[in-house]
Amino acid sequence: MSSSLNVALPAIGGEFGMDAVMLSWIPTAYLLAAAMFLVPFGRLADIHGRKRIFTGGVLLYTAASLLCALAGSGTVLIAGRALQGIGGAMMMGVGVAILTAVFPAGERGRVLGINSAAVYIGLSVGPFVGGFLTGTVGWHAIFLVNVPLGLLMVLVTRGVRGEWSEPAAAKLDITGSVLYSASLTAIMYGFSRLPELEGAGLVAGGLLGMAGFIWLESRTEHPLLDVALFRHNRVFALSNLAALINYSATFAVGFLLSLYLQYVKGFSAREAGLVLIAQPALMALCSPYAGRLSDRVEPRIVASGGMGLIVVGLAVLAFLSEGTPLEVIIGSLVLLGLGFALFASPNTNAVMSAVDRDRYGVAAGTLATMRLTGQMLSLGVAMLLFALFLGRAPITEGNAGLFLDSVRVAFGLFAALCLLGVFASLSRGKIRATA
Repeated sequence: MSSSLNVALPAIGGEFGMDAVMLSWIPTAYLLAAAMFLVPFGRLADIHGRKRIFTGGVLLYTAASLLCALAGSGTVLIAGRALQGIGGAMMMGVGVAILTAVFPAGERGRVLGINSAAVYIGLSVGPFVGGFLTGTVGWHAIFLVNVPLGLLMVLVTRGVRGEWSEPAAAKLDITGSVLYSASLTAIMYGFSRLPELEGAGLVAGGLLGMAGFIWLESRTEHPLLDVALFRHNRVFALSNLAALINYSATFAVGFLLSLYLQYVKGFSAREAGLVLIAQPALMALCSPYAGRLSDRVEPRIVASGGMGLIVVGLAVLAFLSEGTPLEVIIGSLVLLGLGFALFASPNTNAVMSAVDRDRYGVAAGTLATMRLTGQMLSLGVAMLLFALFLGRAPITEGNAGLFLDSVRVAFGLFAALCLLGVFASLSRGKIRATA
């Protein structure tokens, strides 16, 4: 969904007359909604059963996909994407918790590597399918495809026996959930409104709310998030920080390159999709091996090496121009794909191995929140740079030079950020896997 939608954004923007900043809200709305609900749903899954939450998420995601397909305006489409995000939150964190619960610690890296490969196969297929559907049928078909696939997922999930978690003697911290979601929304929405004063106020208010949330959680009998995990569990804390930095530095790559290939290079949606396949294809190919390697070699070493490759790939993209050869772009995507494969599943292995079994849902939800928060920050940087370089104008041939300037600055910032992530990844210490 995410990778196929990237190549369809110019067509959607043309149909609804959306400027660059508004267009950015189509992926951002999904990420924001998902990040708001990941930790609460992860906790609910630990308490009431992971299969129930997972199946409910599939149903909601499927219904929201139909709403997006029928959207007659950009506003309705963005609302549908937000509903997709809530459904996605019910699936994403819970899925990793399920896998971690049903396989022993010695096989965890291999299993999580296979899971990552499945995700990346989807990302690989996405640009090609999205470009083909957009060019032949229209962008609405990208969302319609999710409807039969979602119904099939429900049938498969219901056919698997077992609840995959034990009932927990705990309650959901509703006050903490509301404060957490509201604070995160204020931060992310405010970031998209920078450099306006309103945006700065929202970010400040959100940060104060998040400080209040941490204070509340440290004094609640059944906290939504055990803040002691961050205070006293160095591996858990720094592995999540590494994930936050990594996704902040990489997620906007596909979004920016899709626009660059179509607006600057003049590629069709289908041609842009074929180029963008390079990164997720390498991720899908290498993730199982990286996961298996993290069962034998310290995950922090494997993950840190992967982040180093990502720094190189982003640094090359920081010098993009109208005449950059396609081979250079594809080579950078290959480096990014290989680096990401070496980072993702070993880092996930580190996070899940650092907590006890009854915290798998919260740990998986926290890691997924770091991922989505990083993805939102990545898109937030892109939106901020669009606002600074282009204002509220749509991207056209007349301002393609300014657009290209914003892209180069973005990739330069991302490379510097990812370099910091290498040090965060290396300093986490040795991982001692739980059973």
